Amino acid sequence: MSDCQTRMFNVEFTDQEIREASDRGRLLSMEIEFSTKCNFKCPYCYAVDDSFIDKELDKKQIENVILQAKNMGARKIIILGGEPLVYSHILEVLAFIRDQGLEVEMFTNGSMINEVVANALFDLGINVVLKMNSFTKDTQDMLTGVQGSHIMIREAINNILKAGYPSQKKYVAVSTIICRQNIHELVDLWIWLRERNIIPYFEMITPQGEFNNHKWLEVDSLELEKLFKEIAKVDKENYGNDWNIQPPLVGNKCFRHHYSCFVNVKGDVLPCVGVTIPMGNIKNRSLKNILETSEVIEDLKAYKKLIKGPCRECEQLDNCYGCRGAAYQLTGDYLASDPLCWKNYDKKEQILKLPISVDDIIPQKAPMKVIDQLVAVYDRRAEASVCVSKDMLFVEKSGELNSAVYLEMMAQTIAAYNCFKKMGDPDYKMEGFLIGAKKLEILGKASIGDNLMITIEKKARLGNFAIIDGKVINRDKLLARGEVKVWHSESPKEGRLTLVQ
Repeated sequence: MSDCQTRMFNVEFTDQEIREASDRGRLLSMEIEFSTKCNFKCPYCYAVDDSFIDKELDKKQIENVILQAKNMGARKIIILGGEPLVYSHILEVLAFIRDQGLEVEMFTNGSMINEVVANALFDLGINVVLKMNSFTKDTQDMLTGVQGSHIMIREAINNILKAGYPSQKKYVAVSTIICRQNIHELVDLWIWLRERNIIPYFEMITPQGEFNNHKWLEVDSLELEKLFKEIAKVDKENYGNDWNIQPPLVGNKCFRHHYSCFVNVKGDVLPCVGVTIPMGNIKNRSLKNILETSEVIEDLKAYKKLIKGPCRECEQLDNCYGCRGAAYQLTGDYLASDPLCWKNYDKKEQILKLPISVDDIIPQKAPMKVIDQLVAVYDRRAEASVCVSKDMLFVEKSGELNSAVYLEMMAQTIAAYNCFKKMGDPDYKMEGFLIGAKKLEILGKASIGDNLMITIEKKARLGNFAIIDGKVINRDKLLARGEVKVWHSESPKEGRLTLVQ
C-alpha cells in the first residue's frame, strides 16, 4: 500500500505543530485567491461577487503577502478562486512561491489542464486539487453549470496522471461537495479515487454564496452522518485508515483558524472562506498586525471555553468545533454550535441566532436599557438597534430623544458585544464601566418611531480597558459619534496593548 493511498487530505501538520503555531501566533499555511473570475457557474460557489474585479490585488501585492505569510512561519500556500488558471500571471506566481521554498496546493476545475499545463504544474512541484462531483455526465455538468465539463474533468485527470502525478513529493486530490444529487455515488467515487492513488477531499457545502439560491442541493444532517459512517467503514476495511466522523470534512477535521487564514481578491484577510468577517486589509496593514489584533482569531483559538450551545457538551469537543463557516452563515455567530452537525439534529432550538434581544446579555434593565437588539458581531466591531418609543425614559415631551442618551447607547452596545461573545463561558461575569468619552459630537436628533443603529469599533485595548469608536445612525443620517473609554471584565491579554495600525 503506497503512501499516497493512505494519506488523508491536508493533514501534513501534526497536532503538536498546530498547537505550537496557535500558541505563538504563527502560520502553517495561508489560503489566497488571485481572482474571482471563473469559466464555470457552480450552483454552490462561495465566490459570487465580481463587482470588485477592478480592485483585485496586483501581482506585487500578492507576492508581498506571500512573503509576509512565509515570515510568519507558513510552509504552504493554498490557491483558491475563481479559477486560478484564468489568472494571467498564474505560472509566474506559482514559480515565485516555489522559489520561496513553499509548498503549493492549487484548487482548479480542470477545464484548462491540457498536457502542456499538466507538465508545467508537475515540473513546478504544484499539488493539484481537481474539482469533480460525479461520475454521471448530467450531474457533473449540472454542478458546474457548463455542458461538457464531465469530459473536461476526465481529460484533466488523465493529463495530470500522465504528467507523473502522484509522485513521492507531489500529490493530486479531488475536491467533491456532498449534495442531494451525488450523495448516492460518493462511496463508489471514494473507492475509485483511492484505487488510483488520488486523495479524496469530500466536504459538506457551506451555506453561503450561490448555494442560498439553490437549496435543492441540500442534504439532511442524518443522511450526511450515514454517508460519513459508510465511507469510514470502507476506508478502514479496504485501506487501513481509521478516523472519527465529524463535519464538515470526510476523514479529516478542520482547525484551520488556529494556523491559517484566507486572503481574498480584494486583500481582505478573513478567518476562512466560510467565516466572512474581514479582519483587516493587506493594502494598508501588515498580515502580522491583522492577525495579532483579531479578536475573532483569538476567540476561535479559545473555542473550548467560548463555544455556545450543544457543541459545548459534545464528547468530541477537544478535536472538533464543527464547521465554523456553517455556524457563522446560519447564525451570524462564529462561536455558535454548528447547526449542520448531525449531533445537533434535535437540538437546533438551543442554538442562538443573531439578531438577539439584549435583555439577558447586558446588566441594564428598563427603564435604563436604551438598546433593543444586538444585530451583528464582527471583528472588534458590532451593531445594535433600538426603536425609539414614547415610553422611553429619555424621550422628551416634544417627542424627541434627549441627545445625552447617545453615549449610553454606545456603552450598552459595547456591553452587549462583550457579553454575547462570552455567553458560552460559564465563569464569565457580566461587569463593565463607562470611564469617559472624548470627541463626542451630536449631529442630529431622533424622534419617536425612529429606528436607530448603533455601531461600535474597538480601536485599542490594554488588559480590561478599551477605546472604542461609536456611532449612532438613523437610516443614512449620522446622529452622533465619539470615542468611548470602557472597562469590562474580559481580560484576553493582560498588560499587552493591542492596537490596529
